[in-house]
Amino acid sequence: MTSRDLHTDRAALKRQRQRAFPGEAAFVHEAAIDEMEYRLTLVNRTFTKPLLISGTPTIWQSAFPNFTPIADEETLDCKPQFNDLVLHAMSLHWANDVVGQLIQARNALIPDGLFIGCMFGGSTLNELRKCLSEAEIALTGGLSPRVAMCAEIRDLGQLMQRAGFALPVADKITLTASYDSIFHLSHDLRRMGEVNALALRKRTFEKRELFRLADEIYKEHFSDDNGRIIATFEIVFLTGWAPHKSQQKPLRPGSAQARLADALKTNELKFPDPDVHIKNGDT
Repeated sequence: MTSRDLHTDRAALKRQRQRAFPGEAAFVHEAAIDEMEYRLTLVNRTFTKPLLISGTPTIWQSAFPNFTPIADEETLDCKPQFNDLVLHAMSLHWANDVVGQLIQARNALIPDGLFIGCMFGGSTLNELRKCLSEAEIALTGGLSPRVAMCAEIRDLGQLMQRAGFALPVADKITLTASYDSIFHLSHDLRRMGEVNALALRKRTFEKRELFRLADEIYKEHFSDDNGRIIATFEIVFLTGWAPHKSQQKPLRPGSAQARLADALKTNELKFPDPDVHIKNGDT
């Protein structure tokens, strides 16, 4: 993968995370942790070798102290078929190879082990993206990547299948937060360690005029009754199991033992076989 193909500048992401104070803007992580904990209560199983993959380990380790933590590097530091549970915590949206990360997580699981991942989804910061784009076009006539484009939930479900997970499920929750201005939102994103780390980002400082204009556009189109701007954070949850012969499998076509018409207590209407008409010379 060449530098032009990369989604994320991992060195820049690492620097931003080192300067971040996620505990001061922890509402996204706290919501994701609550969802993770709830989902685990629905699984009637005791896990003895859980693994935690995260780029913000302090928050997540305090919530899951019995998990073995590893960093969300491109190559995960985990043993094959060793863990019975893998949590991938709010960092998949920065992966340069999402499918590769999912495959590595699946390989770390024993057969019938559980994977739960969470990441930002496609609607995250859509207001900020639109306003910055409109402001930059108005001032310069051009456009540069500023807010990472996160994957849509329908695509992520397909990626789980590509990674080889059994019984994959993708769902989401949506959070909204309000801020006095785009500058307060940007400050929160810096504390989260979620500012622009795109590989193709501009490497020069922008004039403050760009952000002033973006703030005006933001307040005009995406503000509440109190004049505060609204920011959307979409969190997608991915759940899947390492394949095992004991798991449920779909029935083969034509193997049903009961008629749908009987279950619905209705009459079945049979349509003529089109091949019969063709054989008889009808069109």
